[in-house]
Amino acid sequence: MREIRSLCVYCGSSTGTNPHYAEAAIELGQMMADNDIELIYGGGAVGLMGVIADTVLDAGGRVTGIIPAHLFPREVAHAGLTDLLEVATMHERKEEMFRRSDAFIALPGGFGTMEELTEVTTWSQIGLHVKPIGVLNVDGYYDLFLAWLDRAIEDGLLKPSNRDFIIDREKPVDLVDALLAAKINSEPKWINFDM
Repeated sequence: MREIRSLCVYCGSSTGTNPHYAEAAIELGQMMADNDIELIYGGGAVGLMGVIADTVLDAGGRVTGIIPAHLFPREVAHAGLTDLLEVATMHERKEEMFRRSDAFIALPGGFGTMEELTEVTTWSQIGLHVKPIGVLNVDGYYDLFLAWLDRAIEDGLLKPSNRDFIIDREKPVDLVDALLAAKINSEPKWINFDM
């Protein structure tokens, strides 16, 4: 089994209309703090981002937020984090989030969450890393996305083995357990973000 000391969580800057999303963020955040897993996230104080950050902090855990300066007012940069890193661009944000994380989880979110999830999965697909990736499928939020992956396989656009890069579970504890048990099939290559 691998060790996860830091976990990058992608999630919405809104809480959405389903209260189960925030409940899942709280459950995940509490479990991370209880197991001394540092939260790496986008640095916002609002939405699901703020919920999980506050939960980890309130439980005595460590939280590192990474936010571009132009998003400070929009995502309301969290002032009470263990560490808040300001970067110049979204690309730098994603690079730092990747470098500092041992694994990745997507909670419910919008365009930004999906973009981050699919990009880090693409990096895995092309052999740039072997860090585990998961989606927390709260109340079936990611059902259509997972069905799209199956359709891509059916239509010959995605290899069945590549579908396994994304681990999906409905409950935080089950997802973290699956990420911990994920097999490492090869040595990671280092991503050169200057390419």
